[in-house]
Amino acid sequence: MLKNTQQPYAVAEKAGHQTSAESWGTGRAVARIPRVRGGGTHRSGQGAFGNMCRGGRMFAPTKTWRRWHRRINITQRRYAICSAVAATGVPSLILAKGHRIEQVPEVPLVMSDKIQELKKTREAVKLLKSVGAWPDVQRCIDSKRLRPGKGKMRNRRRIMKRGPLIVYGKNDGITRAFRNIPGVTLIKVDRLNLLKIAPGGHVGRFIIWTEGAFRQLDEIYGNWSKKSAAKKDFNLPMPKMTNSDLSRLLRAEEIQRALRTPR
Repeated sequence: MLKNTQQPYAVAEKAGHQTSAESWGTGRAVARIPRVRGGGTHRSGQGAFGNMCRGGRMFAPTKTWRRWHRRINITQRRYAICSAVAATGVPSLILAKGHRIEQVPEVPLVMSDKIQELKKTREAVKLLKSVGAWPDVQRCIDSKRLRPGKGKMRNRRRIMKRGPLIVYGKNDGITRAFRNIPGVTLIKVDRLNLLKIAPGGHVGRFIIWTEGAFRQLDEIYGNWSKKSAAKKDFNLPMPKMTNSDLSRLLRAEEIQRALRTPR
């Protein structure tokens, strides 16, 4: 999906070929690479055109008509979002992603719709501190650093870790309150984006839900007894295993009885 945000780039079409050059042929004890014509300058007689030559073109010059974007099936995208949302309710996956949720009372963290009416950043900071989510924001603040590489020259000088994602149902000022806090991302529940829920393709982002947004999930994605009201003929994917805890399954009495004792 991230490929669909790319902008086309390519080298100039005539780059490396804007000189008059011809091979000297064989019999002169030099390579058969095309050489610049003329005399009276250092440039004359130098190799040209080839990718191994100074001032020559690159090998297989890049073109703007490359296939930059990738089409993804709608069902596949919906399945991925459902899986990513489900992973946000597993504390071990959230911790594995690096989020600091040791002081958070519960996961998933669902809060009253009143937080949608917050308009001041100091109120938002106070709220995050009260629910134990501030250590995750502090982790983002501490991680701010210069980007390695050429991105520094391209308006991307600094990079920072991702913090909590706040999913709301109605914007009564919540975006103004939280938008200036480092690492915090806001998104409307009916506009859920896979690249925000699972950045970098890694599931388990720490999400703070408003109560209304959390209730809307059943309406948007359906539940196993009722189809989605927003998406045509869509329902939640059925789990393949009723219990996915493999270590618990292996320790179960029924399986242990069926196993032979080790010699």
